[in-house]
Amino acid sequence: MRIWSLHPHHLDRAALVACWRETLLAQAVLAGRTRGYTRHPQLERFRAQPDPVLLVGAYLTGLAGEADARGYRFDRTRILSPAEPAAELPVTQGQLALEWGHLGAKLLARSPADAERWRRAAPAPHPLFHVVPGDVEPWERAVP
Repeated sequence: MRIWSLHPHHLDRAALVACWRETLLAQAVLAGRTRGYTRHPQLERFRAQPDPVLLVGAYLTGLAGEADARGYRFDRTRILSPAEPAAELPVTQGQLALEWGHLGAKLLARSPADAERWRRAAPAPHPLFHVVPGDVEPWERAVP
């Protein structure tokens, strides 16, 4: 499961669709609708908040907005608590940098055109997050 801290406009088609699916699974976990993935470390940052289902709904709304901009149709009725994302959760500079490098490696392997676009850009966070100083987040398991 990868719930990207990066802005969805950085993601290629495969990453955007996978993130949508995986975040829907995360939403089901946070809402108590499934028994799987309950201990997944990526969910720690949502669980630490007073209303994790609302925050994951805001995250999904941000993904759906990017899908709309690209002409994709993500089923917004699957979002339990739709909300406009506002920079409510912190993400460290180190986490954003790690994800940026991780995405770049994926793009080089599967999407040369997106990799070229990635090379010319600077990482921006998903609208739900605001960047704070710090190293890679403690819940991250993909540390090189």
